[in-house]
Amino acid sequence: MSSINQYIELYKENVEAVCGNSAGALNSARRSALEALDGASLPEKGDEDYEVTSLEDVFAPDYGVNVNRIDLGANPAEAFRCDVPNMSTCMYFLFNDAFHPGKNAANSLPEGVIIKSLKDAAAENADLVDEYYGRIASPDCKQTALNTLLAQDGIFVYVPDGVVMEKPIQLVNILNSGTPLMVNRRMLIVIGNNACARMLVCDHTQNCGVDYLNSQVVEIYAGENAVFDYYDIEDSSTGTNRVSSFYVRQQSGANLMIDGITLMNGFTRNNYVVDLAGSGTELHLYGMAMANGRRHIDNHTVVRHAAKGGRTDELFKYVLDENSVGSFSGLIQVCPGAEKTEAYQSNKNICASEGARMYSKPQLIIDCDDVKCSHGSSTGQLDQQALFYMRQRGIPEHEARLMLMQAFMNDVIAGVRMEALKDRLRHLVESRFAGNNSASCRSCSSTCHKQ
Repeated sequence: MSSINQYIELYKENVEAVCGNSAGALNSARRSALEALDGASLPEKGDEDYEVTSLEDVFAPDYGVNVNRIDLGANPAEAFRCDVPNMSTCMYFLFNDAFHPGKNAANSLPEGVIIKSLKDAAAENADLVDEYYGRIASPDCKQTALNTLLAQDGIFVYVPDGVVMEKPIQLVNILNSGTPLMVNRRMLIVIGNNACARMLVCDHTQNCGVDYLNSQVVEIYAGENAVFDYYDIEDSSTGTNRVSSFYVRQQSGANLMIDGITLMNGFTRNNYVVDLAGSGTELHLYGMAMANGRRHIDNHTVVRHAAKGGRTDELFKYVLDENSVGSFSGLIQVCPGAEKTEAYQSNKNICASEGARMYSKPQLIIDCDDVKCSHGSSTGQLDQQALFYMRQRGIPEHEARLMLMQAFMNDVIAGVRMEALKDRLRHLVESRFAGNNSASCRSCSSTCHKQ
């Protein structure tokens, strides 16, 4: 029996609570999501060449779902650990999947910008939400349909045409519960024509002694000549599983940076689906993952060039240690009529131990002429000659390994378009490689380190 069935039954038994504690477009999308899930199952290991883990197994445990919206609370002071010095932001929070505005954040927003609870926006800004909600995400993806069926809240970000946001938006996501919990989180981000914004999203876990399943769907619409950066830092716990799907649509001239960074997790699956629908678009799609123990990190990407003159620069890097597992599957498709496209895809990995495993499948599909495209993948160990050279000069082996792993990640960090965030990421990566899994996770440091 598919693990989806338990959630379908939960929805049917609690449909009044699910819909009564949500609103508008979120509720109207549930019927089609339920139809898409009828008789369906989640991908299992071996369904495709890149399926090295079964999502059926990830969703199978009996997690609770907070359909009645009980306030489980969270303490940002205990969980929040991705503060960026010297960078002023407009800060907001999602406690599990419930929106909480940061102190005075709304007072610093430019005129016309909306950042609020997705549930509230579905009621108060119905025309906007109806226009975009569920229109970018794929209805064929079963984990996305399941999220659509159960999601009750999240965040709505709207930047009108021509508005330039000087301050970055910062969203701090905190999981907290006394019992195992499945969270269905939804984000809808709309960047208007000639608008500009940056967003930093951080995932943390407060009570690390509890198992969580974070089901997340992010929809991003970028209008003509829009510029938008989205930085996603996952620094949670080994008991936190995350299945996150990012859907992006770029209109002509839009320039986007999407950067996914996994520092601490249990199991993570990130799906990126980007449609470069207009001409002259530009996409920088980066990823960086570090894992040890028995942790697992998957990144799957699909980038479609549908119009002339687009450019994609895609780079994902992994450092895997002990018995951790990594997987990367990347597809760049250049559709008929998308001449003058430039698309470059690279996946580079280090397995720092004999027990670590990496699976990689880069792909190109080119259906027109006059393009410049390349793709490649490499997986190896730390440079033994460099390690020997450093040890000969008195650097202890542990420090030498640390320095080589940090250097390996430098070009991903160098692609970040915010200087203050670059510096903070260097510190976080250094701490992570040094073994400080969650050095400032004050509420659960003993649990995190034991695991």
